[in-house]
Amino acid sequence: MDTGIAYTVRSMVAPLRRVLLVRPSVTGDFAGAGWRDPDRAALLREHDEFGALLESLGVDVTVEPAPAGLVDACFAYDSAYVAGTGYVRLQLAKPARRAEPEFMARWLDANGVPCLGTLTGAATADGGDMFFVDSSTLMVGRGYRTNAAAHAQLAELLAPQGISVERADLPHHRGPDHVMHLMSVVSPVAEDLAVVFEPLAPVSLLEQLDARGIRWVACEPGEWESQGCNVLAVRPGVVVVADGNPVTRARLEAAGLEVHAYHAAELNKGDGGPTCLTRPLLRLT
Repeated sequence: MDTGIAYTVRSMVAPLRRVLLVRPSVTGDFAGAGWRDPDRAALLREHDEFGALLESLGVDVTVEPAPAGLVDACFAYDSAYVAGTGYVRLQLAKPARRAEPEFMARWLDANGVPCLGTLTGAATADGGDMFFVDSSTLMVGRGYRTNAAAHAQLAELLAPQGISVERADLPHHRGPDHVMHLMSVVSPVAEDLAVVFEPLAPVSLLEQLDARGIRWVACEPGEWESQGCNVLAVRPGVVVVADGNPVTRARLEAAGLEVHAYHAAELNKGDGGPTCLTRPLLRLT
């Protein structure tokens, strides 16, 4: 595979040309990281099948093994954020994940992706709290994983890229020990369509979507825990979902989307869906 990395990301739905996946570590403290104990062999098999599905949909997939013991590193979306012409190195609030940004930055640096800057001091942010609502606007959640200091630093680092930061406050829900990302409650799937878990969606987020003429499909409440709201757009109207969410999938298909599912029984035990498993490097029209 060509290792010369082309990179630019300013959309959640433009055709996904190149992506980095991090194959799960099967060693480490899964319970301490908040996982429900997975079947290790099945975990790897599901991840391999997920990568193969993306390749079958025309995505250039690079797979890097997670460092031993970093059980959350397979959720590659979180530790660095590719935006515009480079990436921002993040700092993660979850203790079990604090070594991940160094690992991800090392890979991005080695493959020619410029670093736009690094969060410093008290600033913490997870990529799962960020998504492009349009090519010049990054919506960033404010919750227990992403704090106000990170908002200020991200705005400064991304301004030279012509990217502004908009804030969406997240609810307390189950508190700081529970994974609650902005992308737990919204996934853009086309230029004018998103999937939204309405009960926990910030009002400011819904107002932003409505102001831009973006409609949404409601995630079935009983399917939220099984990643029904975490949907990866491979290109506008073509999406990848975790299996086991039939009601939400039917709603997506009724809205005209082409839906592809992967087995996710073990991957879901870490509370991460298909978007979480990717680090998009190149999305181009």
